[in-house]
Amino acid sequence: MQIRIVDAFTDRPFSGNPAGVVLLDSFPDDDRLQNIALEVNHAETAYAHPLADDAEADWALRWFTPVAEVAMCGHATLATAHVLHTTGAHEGPVRFATRSGVLTATPAEDGSITLDFPTAPLTRVEVPDGVAEALGAPVLSAFDTGPNVGDLVVELADEKAVHALRPDHKALGAYSSRGIIATARAEDPARGYDFVSRCFFPNVGIDEDPVTGSAHTALAPFWSQRLDAADLTGLQASPRSGRVRTGLRGARTLLTGRAVTVIEGRLLA
Repeated sequence: MQIRIVDAFTDRPFSGNPAGVVLLDSFPDDDRLQNIALEVNHAETAYAHPLADDAEADWALRWFTPVAEVAMCGHATLATAHVLHTTGAHEGPVRFATRSGVLTATPAEDGSITLDFPTAPLTRVEVPDGVAEALGAPVLSAFDTGPNVGDLVVELADEKAVHALRPDHKALGAYSSRGIIATARAEDPARGYDFVSRCFFPNVGIDEDPVTGSAHTALAPFWSQRLDAADLTGLQASPRSGRVRTGLRGARTLLTGRAVTVIEGRLLA
């Protein structure tokens, strides 16, 4: 079984978000998939196999963190599409059958890949008690992102506040959401991005995710409304950092980025 490590939402190795990618003939039992994801020990490991007789999708796709299967993952989908295209396993747009429906990844001539994901519905909620203290910064507003994403979006005062966060991950893990997305408007859009974010997912074994594609299905409508623009670029300000170009298209959100394969190996166990 061959495993590739791909850095997603970046064009440079050792930045963006690393994901394991495993192409299979079929899915083995869930314990096997979970154990491999734990061994790879990245935010997500993606497993895909071709679908011969499915009119709606070309490949089946699942995503596992080191401790759990998740319903949606953007960066590991981008990584999987990158592997399919660079290895010649699939040409042109690829349709993935997933727990979140059929997701499409379309390569461009410049090497970027655009994902077509469902837009996360945003519902304003009261800021939960203790979230500001756990993050270490005042929170202006909070929004639930619905069952597919399952996160809480919290708006902070400015970009500096997002960069300065030093959260208490154990305290954040007390909340029932998958994770916390902290975001703010970009201080200077001339730098090439319109908003910033950081994402914390201690409940699924990821204290801070480097670049989170699925979070941008919520950040796109959040910032498109405030900035009055359908097409924006987000900077995820983790230590590894990465950028996601977003395009809000009503019930769908386009996520565009690049990816780089950094490791190829074989599972011996």
